[in-house]
Amino acid sequence: MLHTRTTPSQRRRALRERLAESRLLTMPGALNPLSARLIQDTGFEAAYLSGAVLAADLGLPDIGLTTSTEIAARAQQTARVTDLPVLVDADTGFGEPMNAARTVQLMEDAGLAGLHLEDQVNPKRCGHLDGKAVVPREEMTRRVRAAVDARRDPDFLLTARTDARAVEGLAAAIDRAKAYVDAGADAVFPEALADEAEFEAFRKAVPVPLLANMTEFGKGPLLDARALENLGYDIALYPVTLLRLAMGAVEDGLRTLAADGTQAALLPRMQTRSRLYELLGYADYTAFDSAVHDFTLPPGT
Repeated sequence: MLHTRTTPSQRRRALRERLAESRLLTMPGALNPLSARLIQDTGFEAAYLSGAVLAADLGLPDIGLTTSTEIAARAQQTARVTDLPVLVDADTGFGEPMNAARTVQLMEDAGLAGLHLEDQVNPKRCGHLDGKAVVPREEMTRRVRAAVDARRDPDFLLTARTDARAVEGLAAAIDRAKAYVDAGADAVFPEALADEAEFEAFRKAVPVPLLANMTEFGKGPLLDARALENLGYDIALYPVTLLRLAMGAVEDGLRTLAADGTQAALLPRMQTRSRLYELLGYADYTAFDSAVHDFTLPPGT
């Protein structure tokens, strides 16, 4: 009721322990706090917060317009309502290495289990668009070292993302990943790999947990969980899946409402009132104060 039953340190430790297993960890991207509750309720073991989704939620493109405090505030709202460890996209750290250091502490304070920092320049862009640019390897290693130095909880997962595959080629991206690990990164996120052979090459070369981004309409293949597990990957991200599903349904619903003048045809596609109340935990609030929930739901809602 009101908040999660676990502490941030417990969730961070749970993520570390889960990554020590040889099973793929699938992380759907939450589009708001309520969807994070639903991710937990449907049996997933972790959730993700995509920078692209958080920007889109504000009506902004994913080009570095959001700030560290905006992301931390939204992330705190999400971490507060789920017992799952939550990993957040921290873009480039929102500035220089000192900004990356501050970002780590903001995300720790928000209750997150970890973050990833990328080696793009500012302003950044979606990892699956053309025209990306990356900072020199030495500059990114300074970001990583600053993040490591700023971390207060050693269980907080620091992941280095490299976008170099599309800019400098696979070999350079692997070399960068190794340098980031040497600088203290706990895990690596190779963005926009082209095919299974490249996923395999990264796995053979980099001896830390690896993240695979299974975003739709991107440059890489949509590999299923079994394929990723066989390739030796540790985390599969589905960053924008729920946002795309939700916005597609909203757009279709608006068109139906405009055309029909009623939402009646949409009722079978809606989450019911009773399911929403179940997800929100009305019964727990009732147990605390019977005046909160002193009504009866109409049949079939």
